Amino acid sequence: MEANEAQELQEHAEHAGHEKSLRSVALTMTILAVLVAVVTVLGHRTHTEAILKQDQATDKWGEYQAQKIRSYNTTLTADLMKVLPLTDKAAAQKLTDDYAKHQAKWTDETNKEFDEAKALEKDVEQAEDRAKRFDLGEVLLEIGLVVTSITLLTRNRIYWYVGLGFSVAGIVAVVLGLLL
Repeated sequence: MEANEAQELQEHAEHAGHEKSLRSVALTMTILAVLVAVVTVLGHRTHTEAILKQDQATDKWGEYQAQKIRSYNTTLTADLMKVLPLTDKAAAQKLTDDYAKHQAKWTDETNKEFDEAKALEKDVEQAEDRAKRFDLGEVLLEIGLVVTSITLLTRNRIYWYVGLGFSVAGIVAVVLGLLL
C-alpha cells in the first residue's frame, strides 16, 4: 500500500470517526490496513525464502553434477588402464583398486547429494505455494479495504459487508498459507 493511499484512508477514517454510525467502518479499515501490511511482509519474506532455497538447490545440483563427472572420468581412466599395455602391472592394479574405492565412496555421496537436491526443490515448491497464498490473501484484503472504504463515501453499509466478505476470504487464504 502506498503512503498517499494510507494517508487518504486515514483522512476518511478520521472523518468517519466524527459520525458515530461509521466508527465500526473506520475501525474495520484500520484493522484491514494493518493486516494488509503484515501479509505483505509475510509474502515478501516467503518469496525471499523460495529464492534462497532455489539457490541452495542449484548449488546442490552443481555438486551432484561435479561428482558424476568425476566418477565418469575415473571410470574412463580405470578402463584405459585395463586395455593399455603397462610396464608396472602391480602399480596399475593398486591405482585401479584405489579408483574402485573412490567410486564406492562417490556413489554414496552422489546419491546423498541427489536426495538433498530433491528435498531442497520440494522446499522451494512449498515456499512458492505459501507465497502464492499470501499474495492472494494480500489482494483480497486490499480489495476488502477499498470496498469497505466506499462505505464512508456512500454511507451505504452494504459495501462494508461486501468488504468484510473479501477480507474474510483473504484471511482464510493467509491462514492456509501459514498451515502449509
